[in-house]
Amino acid sequence: MSNHTHNTAPTQFVKVNGNKFAYRRFGKTGGHLPLVFFQHFTGTLDNWDSAVLDPLSQEREIIIFDNKGIASSEGEPPHTIAEIARDAEAFIDALELKKVDLFGFSMGSFVAQQIALDRPGLVRKIILVGSGPRGGEDLETFLPEVWALFEKTYAQPDELLLDTFFAPTATSQAAGKLFLDRIRSRKEDKDIAISDKVVPAQLAAISEWGKKRPDSFDYLAKITHPVLVVTGKKDIIFPTINSYLLQQHLPDAQLLLYPDSNHGSQYQFHQHFVVQVRLFLNGNI
Repeated sequence: MSNHTHNTAPTQFVKVNGNKFAYRRFGKTGGHLPLVFFQHFTGTLDNWDSAVLDPLSQEREIIIFDNKGIASSEGEPPHTIAEIARDAEAFIDALELKKVDLFGFSMGSFVAQQIALDRPGLVRKIILVGSGPRGGEDLETFLPEVWALFEKTYAQPDELLLDTFFAPTATSQAAGKLFLDRIRSRKEDKDIAISDKVVPAQLAAISEWGKKRPDSFDYLAKITHPVLVVTGKKDIIFPTINSYLLQQHLPDAQLLLYPDSNHGSQYQFHQHFVVQVRLFLNGNI
């Protein structure tokens, strides 16, 4: 059992195809498979929420990382989800992990789906939060209201997350402010800022994934792993309907939909969410 928490786990580095990847790992080893996390658009190691990761780390090892070209990891950021997934697979291989559970949030949930397709034997169970299928509804580009938020000026840049992750209600915004306090609470060994190359690369990757094709959803039949799909009542980043579409087309998926919430519902309802994740991963639901 590691004595570290999300805020104290040291940043480590591993060589992946010639580039150093930054990662942190902590939690209880043995008994359960490691849970590997895949981050949202522009997110870094420091954008994960301790209210979710720390309770989960009491039962299993948690692994978070910056994929190629993101923040403290070297290399050029890829422009497609398929490339991002290949780099993530190489990272998992570099840690000599033979079987893992996957946790993908937002853009990271697309990566998790691709890994399950590429390397089905590597994966046991999958958690997809704020997600959507290839060619889903309004996934090729963000909605106009989201672009307006990206252009808005905030006193602190991370306050954008109050608008993009949380609903415009008093209760949701209050939860959002607590979330910001948590992700700001790490004091030492913090991750570095992303480079100017990250946003255009990740926008291209999201757009390519979201492009509609006649057979867009066919691939989902091949993801036979147990999947927990989680979303908020009104997700403005990747509209809520996309999580329903995932649940309907995946062979073994269940859907968890939170009220009064947006893209970051798992952070607003973190206590309920952790219970549901434990039940799912431990095989009780």
